[in-house]
Amino acid sequence: MQNRFFSFPNPVNDVAARSVGAGVLIMAIVCVATNTLWLTIPLAYGFVARVLTGPRLSPLGRLATGVIAPRLDRYKKLVPGPPKRFAQAMGATFTVSALVLWLVGEGLAARVLVGLLCVPALLESVFGYCVGCKIFAVLMRHGIISEAICLECADIYSRKTKTLQNS
Repeated sequence: MQNRFFSFPNPVNDVAARSVGAGVLIMAIVCVATNTLWLTIPLAYGFVARVLTGPRLSPLGRLATGVIAPRLDRYKKLVPGPPKRFAQAMGATFTVSALVLWLVGEGLAARVLVGLLCVPALLESVFGYCVGCKIFAVLMRHGIISEAICLECADIYSRKTKTLQNS
């Protein structure tokens, strides 16, 4: 039996993903604007938790999937999970690096990293543009990420056909 605890949802509700992006954006802005670098702790934890278990162990993920997304169900759009997990891993890299920098006394560098995180969080939450997903697609196109990781992502013609059939 496969261990489902350490899994990531596939597909992902895009409303939930955008809600998580909004939460990350708010926390990151507060962190940078007020120099409250201890906020890198919950930011880093949230990203790592979402990479490892999806929303299961992430307070922000639970809020997004259990409270916000169900209330906005009419806007629900399912998107492939693997690119979203990749995007969460990128966020984890930024926030864990910022946390380490803060802990070793490099507060300015930590603030810069968290500030940079605001850009993809803003794009995701406001415009539904996932920077990590776009990077994932480029890496797949160049063979760095195997097409087997996300068959739906690799088969764009199938996705277009499904979209047309659902219309």
